[in-house]
Amino acid sequence: MSITTEEIESQPATWAAAMRLIPEATRLLARPGERVLAIGCGTSVFVAESFAFLRETAGLGETDAAYASEPRPARPYTTVIGITRSGTTTEVIEALQALPAGVRKVVVTGVADSPCAELADEVLLLDFADERSVVQTRFPTTFLLLARAAFGEDVSSLPARAASALSSVAPFVPDGLDHFVYLGRGWTYGLAQEAALKIREAAQAWSESYPMLDYRHGPLAVAHPGSLVWLLGATDDDLARDIEATGATVLSGAADDPLIELALAQRLAVRVAENRALNPDQPRHLTRSIVLS
Repeated sequence: MSITTEEIESQPATWAAAMRLIPEATRLLARPGERVLAIGCGTSVFVAESFAFLRETAGLGETDAAYASEPRPARPYTTVIGITRSGTTTEVIEALQALPAGVRKVVVTGVADSPCAELADEVLLLDFADERSVVQTRFPTTFLLLARAAFGEDVSSLPARAASALSSVAPFVPDGLDHFVYLGRGWTYGLAQEAALKIREAAQAWSESYPMLDYRHGPLAVAHPGSLVWLLGATDDDLARDIEATGATVLSGAADDPLIELALAQRLAVRVAENRALNPDQPRHLTRSIVLS
């Protein structure tokens, strides 16, 4: 079994362990009225997008997400949250260093003594969810579980439900697939982007992601019998019929919670990699952290 697979399968236990951090996550992430910016790179920026949607929808205040690698003019944020598994991502370090005085810096990381943690005013440490793999799986889902709990959602049943889904739902890999599309709505659009990234990283396969209803506005043109289109955490019967008319396979409602669906999508990426005789633990041209000289 690959390291990546082990970490995917460990998510129910990791989520259960995260429950003890709900009070701390609530204190750090859910201060009402703060204007918050969440930043990251790669997986972390997609997590930041989901986080921003969840926080603002919860009525806690204006919340934006941005790529740490794309600096923007200074805005009056109360808090900037840097999401970085390793704590060594160069662009996140530089973004935190560039913040004006008075902005509270919160870092979500898996490594306590990392450069980003040292720059932070406060740290949400998820060292128990850290990973050996290059491809991130349990670290981002654990953070989003905690964010949902911090914003008032009852997530206590998710570890058991994830364990059931991962043990009972077989990886979905029909023959002949060469194109993978993930569609989301609201906070699950960030998950759709992350699911598509897993396919690219682990399996070197053609993948795309879009807001669900925007898929008709152009991208539908390349759907074909080799396409799998996964409506992740959302459903739309009319859209599904339009996609099926292209000959593509549509997957919807693979699990009863979007985070569990993401875990199943992670497992699909590994299975596609293995079918292509690739090692998901050694994605081409990638390393665990991007540290620039």
